[in-house]
Amino acid sequence: MSSDLHTHTTFSDGKLTPEELVCAAKKAGLKYLAITDHDTVDGIAHLYENGYYPAKGIHIIPGIEFSAHHPTQEIHILGYQVDIYNSELADRLNEVTEARWTRFTEMVEKLQKLGYDIREKDVLTVAGASKSISRSHIGRVLVSKGYFKTVRDAFAELLQKGRPAYVPHYRLEVEDIIGLIKQAGGLAVLAHPKLVWDDTIVERICQSGIDGLEVFYPQHNPEDTAHYLALAEKYHLLPSGGSDFHGFPTRYPTELGVFTIEDRYAEPFDRPEE
Repeated sequence: MSSDLHTHTTFSDGKLTPEELVCAAKKAGLKYLAITDHDTVDGIAHLYENGYYPAKGIHIIPGIEFSAHHPTQEIHILGYQVDIYNSELADRLNEVTEARWTRFTEMVEKLQKLGYDIREKDVLTVAGASKSISRSHIGRVLVSKGYFKTVRDAFAELLQKGRPAYVPHYRLEVEDIIGLIKQAGGLAVLAHPKLVWDDTIVERICQSGIDGLEVFYPQHNPEDTAHYLALAEKYHLLPSGGSDFHGFPTRYPTELGVFTIEDRYAEPFDRPEE
């Protein structure tokens, strides 16, 4: 069998609901599935509160993906087996969520001043159940209105750092995120290290008390995978991996199960279900 430790649902910026994601994972024959929505555990809570977690036939690992603060680079930290009802985790996530809403409002205002016919309600309609409003939601509105062919184009022209509609947002520090994940009973993993684009930073994080490194990732070529596997071994970290599945046809992988990892890499992140 195979596994995937990096996926997203409609509770952040994915296309599938948590139920649909679990169904797709079962259909793909996955043994372990981690749901790692951006800055929220609401998708996992939804499954639990509606009787879908724990699930028969698949091991669901509760997770989250934090965006960390850094002056120049994009750094994301994955948390696995976090207590989704931990009070400190909930308080900090509320802070991040509130900041995301403020940011998205400011970005819409900037776009309006630039002449784009976009309103908050348009973005909220696209976001659906998600309280973790992101630039991807704004990009999808711009595409739907015919301003751009793809979300990637919208980012390149308007939404990424340094572009006219970009607004920086509140992010926790790497060390704070690692501490928060651990105090919530979880394991902290540096996501897609190649996309940090600076191995000096990657190695510094490897020595900061983190538990694992996302070695297996769609944008890692075989040489990258070997390099980060060696780095995980050097710093005695758990190697992990996943597809970063969002479910949109313009983003690889387009289907769950196309990019997977061996179960042996997922097993250390599983916790026997009570």
